[in-house]
Amino acid sequence: MNRHLRNAVVATAAITAGLLMTACQNGTDDSASGTSGKGAAGATAVAEKASDSQGSKDSQNSQNSKSSKGVSGSFTNGEVSYLAPGKYIVSVPGKGDQQFWVADDTEVYGVGTICGEAGSKVDAPCTLDQLETAAKKAAVNADVEMRNGVATLVTERRAAQQDADSGETVVDGINKGKGVNGTWFGNVSYLAPGKYTVSDLKGVEQQFFLAEDTRIWGYGDVCGDTNTDEGGQGGTECTEAELEAAAKKGFTAEVVISNGIATTIRDDH
Repeated sequence: MNRHLRNAVVATAAITAGLLMTACQNGTDDSASGTSGKGAAGATAVAEKASDSQGSKDSQNSQNSKSSKGVSGSFTNGEVSYLAPGKYIVSVPGKGDQQFWVADDTEVYGVGTICGEAGSKVDAPCTLDQLETAAKKAAVNADVEMRNGVATLVTERRAAQQDADSGETVVDGINKGKGVNGTWFGNVSYLAPGKYTVSDLKGVEQQFFLAEDTRIWGYGDVCGDTNTDEGGQGGTECTEAELEAAAKKGFTAEVVISNGIATTIRDDH
């Protein structure tokens, strides 16, 4: 009986020791596994945090780039020179040099140098490739409208027209009170900022300029609408920008000119 009891105690002790060893081994493996898992999770978290941080920086840089604004304004009487593909510089007396870019929607008009014919009274629409080719050869006399550092309009300037007998330019004649006077009814076309032509009944075009006090009345072509009956709208005074946009497409109007400058332009819708 005592021997059986002793054997049972020994067996129980052996089983207990075996269980303790197994528990220690499992604990060690779990601990090692837990340490390894924690390290991998930590590395992943750091990588994700770094990626998020970099993404945030990239997003911020992108937003800063989009929110940054370039130069805006009109650069008249300038010379446009080529710098690099899509990049130019306009030099204006008294203002210095200003770099600008061109975009797919930049409008370019020429009168013989960029494109078109030198003797033409109407500006010819040019391509960006033609602008680049011309500017690479030599600086082009042109006016540039710019918004946020990108040109919206590049217009080549015409050489000053001269009277064959007196050698006076059109502007000289206006300054001396020798400009054209009269009333013309015909198609109005855009030449350059502030400069237009109106054709007469024979199709001959007469050049004229705008002034700050030029009155522009629209009845549906330049601005306003066609409702001019009793109780309707009797014409709307339009802006120079609206006139320019309409003249680039072409419209008919009555133009009263005094000393080469339009006093009244009234569209005929």
